[in-house]
Amino acid sequence: MEHDARYGLSRSITLPGPLRLDGGNLLSPVDIAYETYGTLDADGGNAVLICHALTGDQHVASDHPITGKPGWWTRMVGEGKPIDPARHFVICANVLGSCMGSSGPASINPATGRPWGMTFPVITIRDMVRAQAMLLDHLGVGVLRAVVGGSMGGMQALSWPATFPERVRAAVVIASTARHTAQNIAFHEVGRQAVMADPRWHGGDYYASGEPPTAGLAVARMAAHITYLSEAGLTEKFGRRLQAREAKSFGFDADFQVESYLRHQGISFVDRFDANSYLYITRAMDYFDLAEEHGGMLANAFRDTAARFCLVSFDTDWLYPTAESRSIVHALNASGAAASFVELSSPYGHDAFLLESPELNRVVDGFLRSVA
Repeated sequence: MEHDARYGLSRSITLPGPLRLDGGNLLSPVDIAYETYGTLDADGGNAVLICHALTGDQHVASDHPITGKPGWWTRMVGEGKPIDPARHFVICANVLGSCMGSSGPASINPATGRPWGMTFPVITIRDMVRAQAMLLDHLGVGVLRAVVGGSMGGMQALSWPATFPERVRAAVVIASTARHTAQNIAFHEVGRQAVMADPRWHGGDYYASGEPPTAGLAVARMAAHITYLSEAGLTEKFGRRLQAREAKSFGFDADFQVESYLRHQGISFVDRFDANSYLYITRAMDYFDLAEEHGGMLANAFRDTAARFCLVSFDTDWLYPTAESRSIVHALNASGAAASFVELSSPYGHDAFLLESPELNRVVDGFLRSVA
């Protein structure tokens, strides 16, 4: 396996497809960028798929090629961590529709030789999962020991046993939901409108100009970032403290530290993410409704799987509050699935799953060790 070109960091594969999408289109070929860590057991039984969130990528535990920053979940993945390449064969793929090497609006349409732009078909969370299943086929992984994800990654982790009930032995769903609420959709729509109102968006056809709609995308990121934090966390971190000044400017510069922080988040984001991908992935999240996919009853989504489930929520997460996780647990109980659930305390809101959390690590580690 050491010499198998399929495995390792910064890998990509072009699969012939076709991939039938929920929207009715056939996508072919399908490019998937991914990384693997560790060694696949002879029986393939130690594979763990990690699913990333909206603005994440496949660099879960390796340095990001654009920012140079460590992987986005090194607190969870690595030597001695709950997801350990010494024990697990770890897979993380860039989702369909994203911009880090997988097929999406920024990738080349083979029929035209130009970027897809807004001609790329609209995709769903379930489409992302189907693409991941194609990748697992390529990697020789028949059944996953576990699928793990937070936020949008948690949506994928829920969709996996519902879509491929025989291919998952366990699912870890962190700070997530089984469907987007009207409030969730509303926040995303604000972000999409900010992108599309940018004069440089040009209906999504901005790649040739080399001038993407960075202003609109930065505002979208700023608005979304507020939903990832808690009021208590913002107050603790910033309060009403001024930014590098002794008094208010009586103008519209970033007087307050929180303003400066959000502007920095917006500016740094546009260097690593594609505006059209932001539109497509937020739309996929808004369309997500696991009950709707299974006759209107969430329990139906889990009736055919023998997978075990671990759900984790955070008490200050108002984007996907604990009530959302509880409703999933109720559906799992109704379906007869084995499920464990814990609400953890954190001042950091939705982003808590990405931050240092010994309690989260203990929960995930204990659950994964219990999976036969």
